[in-house]
Amino acid sequence: MPDDRALKQILKSQYHAALAMLRNAVAKCPDELWYDATPTNAFWQVAYHTMFFAHFYLQPNEAAFRPWQEHQGNVQHIDGIAGPADPKSSLPLIPAPYSKAQVLAYGDYCDALLDAAVDALDLESQSSGFYWYAMPKLEHQLVNIRHIQHHAAQLADRLRARLDMHVDWVGGSRS
Repeated sequence: MPDDRALKQILKSQYHAALAMLRNAVAKCPDELWYDATPTNAFWQVAYHTMFFAHFYLQPNEAAFRPWQEHQGNVQHIDGIAGPADPKSSLPLIPAPYSKAQVLAYGDYCDALLDAAVDALDLESQSSGFYWYAMPKLEHQLVNIRHIQHHAAQLADRLRARLDMHVDWVGGSRS
């Protein structure tokens, strides 16, 4: 098994690649598709949701999370994807739509903090740091990368199906 430093380099490479593919899909999305509510979740919702959780799960635990400066927290579902409404809440269900420029800026923010965040993780911890994920920290980081790729692929597929556009593959390293 690779040592901790080598594992962290691999994680950084794959995080950067996954975020690059997501940002490529966001950058290619025209406004009419960005805000289109025909799918269950608009393009902006899936893109923001993905950036939010990429950022959130790069933290050692929930308490360490500090929201991005443009994050809209006064809503029932802060990640942009509507879940069940709380009938006792007067808050809106989801945030107001984020613009493409905002989501790209959030992607740049996540990419910039990524190396230091991964370096700070205890990859030998048997706890993810999040009570709802009963798995070791290293496995949780792989789940986070898979989550980014899952949604990047969804968005790339929307671009392909609706506009015959493709999103370039990014395999690793930032070179």
